[in-house]
Amino acid sequence: MQDFVKVASTDELQPGTMKLVEVGDERILLVNHEGHLYAWTEECPHSGGSLSEGDLNGNEVECPLHGSRFDVTTGEVTEGPAEEALGRYAVRVSGKDVLVGPA
Repeated sequence: MQDFVKVASTDELQPGTMKLVEVGDERILLVNHEGHLYAWTEECPHSGGSLSEGDLNGNEVECPLHGSRFDVTTGEVTEGPAEEALGRYAVRVSGKDVLVGPA
C-alpha cells in the first residue's frame, strides 16, 4: 500500500469494536478503542489466525487459535505464544471516512 485508502465510515466502528477491512490482498484489523482508531495486520504472527475472529477485551485482542493477545494501542504482544508485534498501518479520519495507509 503506497497511499491512504478509504476502508470504512466512522459510523461503522463504534468504541469497543473491530472490523476486518481489505485493501488489495492486505487484510487489516481496524479497531476503535475508546474513540481512537488503530489499524494492524489482521493475521496473528504466531500461526496466521484471523484476529478479526478473535475477542476484543478492553485494549487487547485475542487470537482465536492459540490465545495470543496483543495490545491494540501499541501492537505489542501481551501474552504468548506469539513473540512478534503486529504490523502497524497509519489511520486518518476525513469527515466520516476512515482511511488507512502505510505506517
